Amino acid sequence: FFPVRSRDRQADKGRAMASGFGARGGPGRCYQFWLDFQGCMKDCDHPSACINQKEDYVECLHHKKEFDRMNTIMREAIKQEKAKLTAEGKSTGLWAWMYD
Repeated sequence: FFPVRSRDRQADKGRAMASGFGARGGPGRCYQFWLDFQGCMKDCDHPSACINQKEDYVECLHHKKEFDRMNTIMREAIKQEKAKLTAEGKSTGLWAWMYD
């Protein structure tokens, strides 16, 4: 595997996204977040001023906050189900490990 680079290294400098086009030809789902982040970085004096735009862009790419929230909700639902089963005097059976 050899990375593809253009012959003009100056043209490649500063480019972080390939094209901004999505898999089906339109703009990529995170392209607008990238443009916001890029615009902020051009206009600011210090990179820390653009932390919110960076977080939005990274969240759009990886969905980490969304998955963390979903896992928290699922843990709470399992916890409530365990409490309900325990209050009813029922065993959690094979799924006991999930409720710890």
